[in-house]
Amino acid sequence: MTPQALMSADELLHLSLPGKRTELVRGVLVVREPAGARHGRIAADVAWRLRTHIEGTDSGDVYAAETGFTLTRDPDTVRAPDVAFVRKERLPAPEPAGFPDLAPDLAVEVLSPGDRPGELLSKVADWLTAGTRLVWVIDPERRIARVFRADGSEASIQHGQSLDGEDVIPGFVLELDPLFR
Repeated sequence: MTPQALMSADELLHLSLPGKRTELVRGVLVVREPAGARHGRIAADVAWRLRTHIEGTDSGDVYAAETGFTLTRDPDTVRAPDVAFVRKERLPAPEPAGFPDLAPDLAVEVLSPGDRPGELLSKVADWLTAGTRLVWVIDPERRIARVFRADGSEASIQHGQSLDGEDVIPGFVLELDPLFR
């Protein structure tokens, strides 16, 4: 059996697989089908609400789904959250055309029906290990969200409650119920 050749972040950037979502995990290409309508609506709603808050504070930038972040090199890992936030003082200048070599301060993942728990936890671990300070996993099916923090603590947020930007995005509060309409 021949070992699989590892791909680099640069090769991923130039790869064309129309209609597919791709990430790179320790040099191995991961290909997924596009997300469904509910997933896309919730991710867009989170991004819009976050962007609206950020514009008022000029505290950083918000990135939409399909924005890859290079988390490790040799072998390369490029992950693309559904929504991401990077604090202003950490933004690369000039802005790269490709994947920035940094982990976002906040990564938001919206679960799709086909997501596997083990794969999701691996993704959360990649974010936190690379330096992401706050990860929100929003589960539309169960109408809850899980919060994972850089210090190793976790929380479960139920419908009727809100996600808090904590010290990553001070003053930002995201009510869950409007996402689950």
